[in-house]
Amino acid sequence: MQTLTSRCVVVGGGPAGMMAGLLLARQGVDVVVLEKHGDFLRDFRGDTVHPSTLRIIEELGMIDEFLQIPHSKVSTITVQTPAGPTVFADFAKIRGTHPYIAFMPQWDVLDFLARKGQELDTFRLLQKAEATGVIREGDRVRGVRAVTPDGPLKVRADLVLAADGRHSTVRRSVGLPVSASAAPMDVLWFRLSREPGETMSFLHTGPGFVLVTIDRGEYWQIAYVIPQGAYGTVRTEGLDRLHADVASVHGPFAARLGREITDWDHVKLLSVRVDRLRTWHRPGLLCIGDAAHAMSPAGGVGINLAVQDAVAAARMLGPVLRAGRTPDRRELAAVQRRRSLPVRAVQTAQVHMLADLYPKDRGTTVERPLAARVVRRFPFLTRWTAQFIGVGLRPEHVD
Repeated sequence: MQTLTSRCVVVGGGPAGMMAGLLLARQGVDVVVLEKHGDFLRDFRGDTVHPSTLRIIEELGMIDEFLQIPHSKVSTITVQTPAGPTVFADFAKIRGTHPYIAFMPQWDVLDFLARKGQELDTFRLLQKAEATGVIREGDRVRGVRAVTPDGPLKVRADLVLAADGRHSTVRRSVGLPVSASAAPMDVLWFRLSREPGETMSFLHTGPGFVLVTIDRGEYWQIAYVIPQGAYGTVRTEGLDRLHADVASVHGPFAARLGREITDWDHVKLLSVRVDRLRTWHRPGLLCIGDAAHAMSPAGGVGINLAVQDAVAAARMLGPVLRAGRTPDRRELAAVQRRRSLPVRAVQTAQVHMLADLYPKDRGTTVERPLAARVVRRFPFLTRWTAQFIGVGLRPEHVD
């Protein structure tokens, strides 16, 4: 068994893990990042890079190079219902040098962060390295075990950062308790080819479904949002119903659906979870991102909250690790306290305030969700919704 030693081992090469690894390495902390896949190509990854994340990239001095990655910019989020369109959030009204959401494939974002990390002697990324559990000494976590194509691996470290997602192996291996919340929907995920110059509103509502369309250049990534637990009903209704629903939003999709979505293998079910850990840490271990708090896709904020967690953790714990100390319970708890308020606020909004944006059964059309009616009645609120979605309650900064 191969054994490595590092000041910090980060489990998971998603937005939280890659950002935390990069920021710690920039402080001179030896970091090993374990990513179980051989690349970052996953269709189900979200594509939104919000103003808060763009500002962090700018603070790192990388924004010009970052924005060379192909992307599109969205300054408003419009909810399209049978009652008409409503501008729900207007990012052009918020302060900052990047008042928009950048739609950029997440694999490109992660490739960029990995490349920047690998320019540093203190950063090491191991791909095809899947964590299987933690190394313990008494009640303290001292590293992780992993499997790789070259055999089993141990990485011993003063701190384990668990950033391995909502099904985190690390958090499960130490028995961290989860507080579950009811998620309002499930998502069917598929793609359709895109014609040159073709445009779509971001979100549409229909009878028993909501459609979200993400422009990925040559194709549309589509989220067909259904009531939670309704996947069996959707399968029983058949592909013809799905085709009809999607074509009702955008007629030109009809022919493409018949050619490109010919069986259920072309459609992926994403079961939505909204939960958070009661305690994010154990001695020698801290969970961040989805490993600490799984978010609904609503607003696309999960990615950016994960990045904010990483920035806070690196800023608060980096000096401790650089000084040769292992962060104690008080220092780990301080990161959780710092990040708990924005997480709770977003989850409350997703589960309760935005609940009526999503269908409750397969026969009801959302005519005008309450949240959309409120901002339509009071247009000045579009600035505050944009601030909440794009920046959050407690934005983090890089020292």
